[in-house]
Amino acid sequence: MTADTIELALEGAGAALAAESARFASFGWMRGTSGNLSVVVSRDPLRLAVTASGHDKGELTPADVVLIDGQGAAVLGGRPSAEAALHARVTALTGAGAVVHVHTVASVAMGHRSPDGIVFRDLEMLKGIGQPAHDVEVTLPVIANSQDMTELGDRLEAAYNPQIPAVVVAGHGLYVWGETPRQARHHTEVVEWLLELELSAR
Repeated sequence: MTADTIELALEGAGAALAAESARFASFGWMRGTSGNLSVVVSRDPLRLAVTASGHDKGELTPADVVLIDGQGAAVLGGRPSAEAALHARVTALTGAGAVVHVHTVASVAMGHRSPDGIVFRDLEMLKGIGQPAHDVEVTLPVIANSQDMTELGDRLEAAYNPQIPAVVVAGHGLYVWGETPRQARHHTEVVEWLLELELSAR
């Protein structure tokens, strides 16, 4: 990609991520400066636009993004989220085009209650993540938290379940992905609904 092409792609990605961030913040899922979002800008080499660190996620502008490489290091822009490397790891592992990380009460609570994974079955909402509504059991992985993104990425890769485009990080929040920011948003909303239902049922 040329420098001009990268700048145009980053501008478009920034607009998309700002809109998605405002939506999630309105739900109370990205309070203060918590959470982060990313979208793949290039596959070869891998480049992602990631929300910049330290910004109120309800007030992001299209300029509040950083271009990172496949290891999470900044290539263009300011300082990326501390978890940028995990976003890159998820896209490389799953082939996703966008990653969402939100701090929801339900994901943290259920991560504590079900550290071995959260099982869903016989629910119409499972169709929202591409699974049948009946006669299937889907387990949402739960992994232990770490401030070391390599270690956290290793845990995510070991627990990865292709049936569900998400993982709960215990005591931290929820990571969800999809082919596009829109699909990642839909997956996030569906998985969060499932977590809220399970939490209320218990």
